[in-house]
Amino acid sequence: MGLQLITGPQLEPVSLAEAKAHCRIEVTTDDGLLAGYILAARSWAEDFTRRAFMEQTWDFTIDYGWPMAKTRAGDRYSIELPKPPLVSVTSISYVDGTGATQTLAADQYLVNKTEIAGLIEPAYAVTWPTVRIQMKAITVRFVCGYGSNPGDGQALERIRHAMLLMIGNWYENREAVNVGNIVNEMPMGVEALLFPLRVFY
Repeated sequence: MGLQLITGPQLEPVSLAEAKAHCRIEVTTDDGLLAGYILAARSWAEDFTRRAFMEQTWDFTIDYGWPMAKTRAGDRYSIELPKPPLVSVTSISYVDGTGATQTLAADQYLVNKTEIAGLIEPAYAVTWPTVRIQMKAITVRFVCGYGSNPGDGQALERIRHAMLLMIGNWYENREAVNVGNIVNEMPMGVEALLFPLRVFY
């Protein structure tokens, strides 16, 4: 199985103006530095929570055949998508027994977006088609994230505050090692804000 980013988010959860206000910066000299911190903070927070924040498109590839998963109805074919929350499934393609790439019709599968991880299962009375036994036999293209604007979704507020804490810390402490100071993590800091959102597979 694998993941490939197709289209990244068009906006960051935290704008440059918000980062500057948080760090009490009024000049433009460090705008490039702060932009890098914003990107790094979002990437770290997404990796920590195992979620997608702003809307983005990914390809999820599956090797050798359709996966089985334990569901409320017992073991059955089910694809569990990473990077919640799931917005939509764009397409499901597969390599058939002859080596040709086919696209599964949308009426052949059901999408469940209410679970923590999005689920795809065959529609009623549908049997998944035979696929070639090879790596990347199946590709699911999907859109995930809380929205296309920073104000979308209540969870983003928790995420935005965590990002601002990271950005402020990196701006004030620009080296990998802090010398000559007693360092303590702030209560209710970054991990305290993000841990409730963390996905455990």
